[in-house]
Amino acid sequence: MSLAEFEQAETEGGRLFELGRGVIVMVDVPDRPHVRQVLALRDQIDPYRLSNSNLISAVLTGSESKLLCEALDSERHADLAIYLSPMLEIDDSSLWSAWIPEIVIEVVSPSSRKRDYEEKPDEYLQIGVKEYWIVDAELGEMVALRRSRGRWARSVLRPPEKYNSPLLPGFELDIAAVFAAAK
Repeated sequence: MSLAEFEQAETEGGRLFELGRGVIVMVDVPDRPHVRQVLALRDQIDPYRLSNSNLISAVLTGSESKLLCEALDSERHADLAIYLSPMLEIDDSSLWSAWIPEIVIEVVSPSSRKRDYEEKPDEYLQIGVKEYWIVDAELGEMVALRRSRGRWARSVLRPPEKYNSPLLPGFELDIAAVFAAAK
């Protein structure tokens, strides 16, 4: 299925769907540990956003935004997307193709593991994402992918390590707090 066809598709209520490389994927509704981790991430990011409103334009959830990789017929809905650039004042039909988050964060669920590690990195790189954080409580690690010379440079962090992004000067992500929230 193409992105254009997916845009017009009717779905069942109460279910979440993504288009992954031309195939419709039913996405699990997040469980409590997943939601707690996303909230723990937001609890750290939001104070930084509020005190640096000139730097972060928006922090959006999967239901508030979409990431379109037209070359691979993929529409993704990240757990969190951090936009440093202001929202573009363009036609709504073009917004998600043009307004790309600088940082994308996915919290790994058992059913999303393959997509998060194998499919989404290529898609996010293609559309221009600068950093992709993969938070994996099961493995007890966060993989931080940073764009470098058209490829991902990979760092693996484990508690008690903290993550510092060059895109967010002065911000320090406490990974241990995010994993503690999953319990």
